[in-house]
Amino acid sequence: MAYRNLGEYLADLEKRGELHRVKVEVDPVLEMAEVAARLVRGGGPAVLFERARGSPYPVAMNLFGTPARVRLALGGDPDEIGRRLASWLELPRLENWGDRLRALPRLAEAASYLPRRVSRAPCQQVVEQNPSLGDLPVLQCWPGDGGRFLTLPLVITRDPASGRANVGMYRMQVYDDRTLGVHWHIHKDGARHAGLLRPGERLPVAVALGGDPALIYAATAPLPAVLDEYLFAGLLRRAPVELVRAVSVDLEVPAEAEFVLEGYVEVGEERLEGPFGDHTGYYSPPEPYPVFHLTALTRRRDPVYPATVVGAPPMEDAWLGKATERIFLPLLRLLVPDLVDLDLPVEGVFHNLAIVSIRKRYPGHARQVMSALWGLGLLALTKVLVVVDGDVDVHDYRQVAWVVGTSVDPGRDITIVPGPLDTLDHAAPYPAYGTKMGIDATRKWPGEGQVRPWPERAEMSAEICELVDRRWEEYGFER
Repeated sequence: MAYRNLGEYLADLEKRGELHRVKVEVDPVLEMAEVAARLVRGGGPAVLFERARGSPYPVAMNLFGTPARVRLALGGDPDEIGRRLASWLELPRLENWGDRLRALPRLAEAASYLPRRVSRAPCQQVVEQNPSLGDLPVLQCWPGDGGRFLTLPLVITRDPASGRANVGMYRMQVYDDRTLGVHWHIHKDGARHAGLLRPGERLPVAVALGGDPALIYAATAPLPAVLDEYLFAGLLRRAPVELVRAVSVDLEVPAEAEFVLEGYVEVGEERLEGPFGDHTGYYSPPEPYPVFHLTALTRRRDPVYPATVVGAPPMEDAWLGKATERIFLPLLRLLVPDLVDLDLPVEGVFHNLAIVSIRKRYPGHARQVMSALWGLGLLALTKVLVVVDGDVDVHDYRQVAWVVGTSVDPGRDITIVPGPLDTLDHAAPYPAYGTKMGIDATRKWPGEGQVRPWPERAEMSAEICELVDRRWEEYGFER
């Protein structure tokens, strides 16, 4: 089902027994984060803190804290969503006119999910003429954080050259009632948009808090250039995202958001942001980032403030990352046809480790796949990439470790290349730059320097396995 907004999602979670209400007062400084972190680690419910100390607004957390809740939020199984998305992206590639004609209904369906403009919106039921962040229950998640941070913001910018909108999720540190730091990395679209302007020019920025859960997820997704976040959310929801023009900046914002902060970033103006306990499990150090200036604040009459806590995995963002893994695998197969499967281990925190299996067809194929994946979007930031044969289950880490341990000659099968890395990788010798490692754990062929014969695996025959299955109880064992 498609949820119009955060309120509908919370109501459905409560109906399913997946929402816990906390009625006592809870402090947004550290206390809420610790409660939510314990719930995430224990597979617990979403939580609604009805009384936030120092704020009139309730706080919702752990909205995506289990795979089941992620499926609810996205409106379906991530694998099926990925197949559906890949089928739509294949439409422009159809060369046969008959196939094109048969595809017209699918094109019309995709077009029906384009964002829809409205003139009035719930997110503008209240417009604050003298905007202030003072009433928001902004969290401090870890003791060493540099202050309070918006942790689930949808940061909306527009490409100054193309006019195309982008929705990204970049944490924001509250400096005072009218300014925040915007932590967008150099690889992100928000930073690219600002980089297209001259120093002193202003980039309009809007920050939506809340909205439908599919749009919240879309802001985290590594989308290809042909797909924007609003259309992607529409495809997920099977219903268009409604947008309304902001009241003080030339941007469109999600009509169903809980809060919208409007303002601008002046290019060249920076301020130290951080430290912040990040999803790597370590504090990212204070560094200069752009400053967001608040020009207007709009909201619902009775809004709910959404937030998340990140830290050493597994945390809530781990399950969003696993959804991304499954949704985008079919898209990767369009570009790397011999790719069989992909696993991004939660402990690899998105960019540090990836395991892929391939249908190996020629010598050096594993290295070719490494090069292809390191050239695709944010996969370029993958620090360790393991390639195995297609009959290896990439989700069985014991099997992967066994294959790597037994089928790799370090001098021949490990590739070290320099290149870009995740900005949060504190092990890199330079910010966002260092070396990456590819491990070819496939069976080696003579054309790859394997002089000795490659052995066959020692596996029991299917006939004996079936015999033992039939006679198991005869042996005196319980099934």
